[in-house]
Amino acid sequence: MKIPFAELKKEFKRVLLSLSFTEEKAELCADIFASNSRDGVYSHGLNRFSAFIDTVKEKVVDIHAEPSFIERNGLIEIWDGHSGAGMYNAILAMNRAIELAKSNGIGCLAMRNTNHWMRGGTYGWQAAEAGCIGICFTNTMANMPPWGGKEPRLGNNPLIIAVPRNEGHIVLDMAMTQYSYGKLQQSRLNNEELEVNAGYDAYGNLTKDPLAIIKSRRALPIGYWKGSGLAFILDVLLTAITGGRSTAAINSTVNESGVSQFFLCLHQSDYHQGLIDEIIEYTKSSAPAEPGGHIRYPGENTLALRHQNEKHGIPVDKKKWEELLKM
Repeated sequence: MKIPFAELKKEFKRVLLSLSFTEEKAELCADIFASNSRDGVYSHGLNRFSAFIDTVKEKVVDIHAEPSFIERNGLIEIWDGHSGAGMYNAILAMNRAIELAKSNGIGCLAMRNTNHWMRGGTYGWQAAEAGCIGICFTNTMANMPPWGGKEPRLGNNPLIIAVPRNEGHIVLDMAMTQYSYGKLQQSRLNNEELEVNAGYDAYGNLTKDPLAIIKSRRALPIGYWKGSGLAFILDVLLTAITGGRSTAAINSTVNESGVSQFFLCLHQSDYHQGLIDEIIEYTKSSAPAEPGGHIRYPGENTLALRHQNEKHGIPVDKKKWEELLKM
């Protein structure tokens, strides 16, 4: 079934207001959940909403908390999220990084003690829409073994890089595993096998079965040891600059709370759009590996699906939709 964006957002907002969210926070969080589903990231839209509501009811997320400034070092600011709603904190953090960048050419904000921001790409799109290059990442609970290990010790620590472009922003949003856990959950719900091996089953065999990977918690890092190293260094960087919780400390919490996040913006008047278009054109000039295949730049699929879902409605899981209506 398909639901219009406005209707989906309205239902999210209704539930949030019933839990005593302020009008501003309810509007912002509802818009993010609805936008995630609209853009095809269903695992962090409707399908994740009930889990978010559980964290609110369990007091993991403090809906009354406001992020606060801690210290400044040049154009780097450190903030504390005070266990507030991760999406709300992240929007404010990126807005501040944008503000600093537009005044100085560069702006950076690192936040500790915040919560899950849902789709990290949200904040890349936010920066690009504001005319800034945006780079952001977060640490997470341990859900990926280090290269050479069998037990989860690294976070999936997604990395987002966004570049403004008149014909459609370029937004790279990638987890450190071959498939994010959100994508694994979505494939499991759809009873779909993954396209490539994405992790190990309980017996140590590579598999395309999303449920087997979720159970083993042995997702395969991108680039094997390179993805493992990147996940590790992002956690180190975040902990070093914020003094916040590392993946090891986050893993001691019940609901992946108290994460740290990083927001960097660059701003200039000319991003050399013609040269960027040359890169895209050259990249797309490669012959497709499969007949009828397409080569797309990061963010292109998102834009296409966004326009499609805005026109025809957002596909929703019927059971999840009915659950939302009963909240």
